[in-house]
Amino acid sequence: MKFSDLDLSEKILRGLEDIGYIETTEIQEKAIPAIKNGEDIIGLSQTGTGKTAAFGIPAIENVDIKNKKTQVLILAPTRELATQITDELRKYTKYMESVKILTVYGGQSIEKQIIPLRKGVQIVVGTPGRIMDHMRKKTLKLANVKMVILDEADEMLNMGFREDIEAILEKVPEDRQTLLFSATMNDKIMEITKKFLNNPKKIKIKAKELTVENINQIAYQTKNNMKDELTTRIIDMYRPEKLIVFCNTKRKVDCLYDYLKAHKCNVEVLHGDIKQDQRDRTIKKFKNGDVKILIATDVAARGIDVANLDLVINYDIPQENEYYVHRIGRTGRNNNIGKSITYVVGKEKNKLEEIEAFAKTKIKFEKIPTITEINKAKDAELINRIDSLIASKAYVKSEAFENLLNKEGTDLKELARSMFSIINGRTENNEYQTNENGYIKLFFSLGKKDKIMAKDVIGSISANTAVSGSDIGKINILDNFSFVEVPQNYVEEIISCMNGNTIKGKKVSIEVANS
Repeated sequence: MKFSDLDLSEKILRGLEDIGYIETTEIQEKAIPAIKNGEDIIGLSQTGTGKTAAFGIPAIENVDIKNKKTQVLILAPTRELATQITDELRKYTKYMESVKILTVYGGQSIEKQIIPLRKGVQIVVGTPGRIMDHMRKKTLKLANVKMVILDEADEMLNMGFREDIEAILEKVPEDRQTLLFSATMNDKIMEITKKFLNNPKKIKIKAKELTVENINQIAYQTKNNMKDELTTRIIDMYRPEKLIVFCNTKRKVDCLYDYLKAHKCNVEVLHGDIKQDQRDRTIKKFKNGDVKILIATDVAARGIDVANLDLVINYDIPQENEYYVHRIGRTGRNNNIGKSITYVVGKEKNKLEEIEAFAKTKIKFEKIPTITEINKAKDAELINRIDSLIASKAYVKSEAFENLLNKEGTDLKELARSMFSIINGRTENNEYQTNENGYIKLFFSLGKKDKIMAKDVIGSISANTAVSGSDIGKINILDNFSFVEVPQNYVEEIISCMNGNTIKGKKVSIEVANS
């Protein structure tokens, strides 16, 4: 069915046409006529089925533009979703300047929200807690509300908003129209619907098949303070052309963005504070390949459909099992083998087992790639590029380099090795001699005088590197310094990550010990 068949106003149809909304989804086709008819609705549908338009379009049609008081109240579980709903409604009302919409949520100055409320807002979208704050301050009047919409009701109840929801519904006029949308139907939802909905019409949309086939699922046991470093290692190891990193909060998205930007990564973010026009630009750049890495929250990433996604990283384990499937399901499409990596901290391993049972899948734990392994991967990638360049002969012309090649005494092999080292940024010789036990002995500048013990050294190495305590060999703590034996492939790892760090508050210098 087309939107033009739904008896909608011309201005709304123009707004929908501008964003490419021509054909309705199943939930829109079934819900919009029923809502326009004044019925209470229970809409059971998953994210991505188009339910915002299903309730948003008839809600806008229901607004009396001559009345500036609040007539529609939309409750959402998170600031991200509330902001996203508002952005969508503003697209629909592009040609309806008289319809005023406002988002209210915690974390933003309540004074900034009070000013537009006093001027008059017909549609208010907000989180239950902040709606309650305005009710207590009497800055949000509910006497003229004729429609209340609960979006993602199951999520709001899971987050402990039941008392707030009931308090809000008890304050709005009894003759209002109530619409409830939820992914699941449980006892808590049933109690709300029995108490506050009037003979509701149930509209159920069959969930899309959730599958994690064709996805190589890996988990790394790590620590919170190593997640950023681990992300750069994975990027260096796999060199993804398209990568989405999922974090649970906006703050973590921003912090990781700053870290990756500082490491010269091509990265952008999506979360609830990103304006819609910027969001659209970011997604377009990501799809086109102009941006290689996208860091996002679950709600902000909804609706992103990107072909040929190489890798998904779960920086945080998702709060809901279903989110895991939605996240990693973005890779491994079109018969391609996808890859997902999940960071696991401490007892989160129990949560991962829960996800495995839910998704009927197996997530394999692997060792964090070491700096030595990453350097080998970088070398292999560079060699592939060199081979391709030799095949294409697309060399840059340089008189200075031609003179160097033709210089008497120039050894071409030595020249190639030198250039390879410069490109990789590694000029030191790391071919260390192992001792009789097969380990490399490292010199640590701290000893007994610094009151450190073997367990302090092990703890610090484990906390700051990908090396586990079981990998460390003999530790000899002397008066002024110490010797620590480690496998050869961990030498660069420990020197790179530990040098300049502290052990028991004392700065440590580390180098390969003299034989």
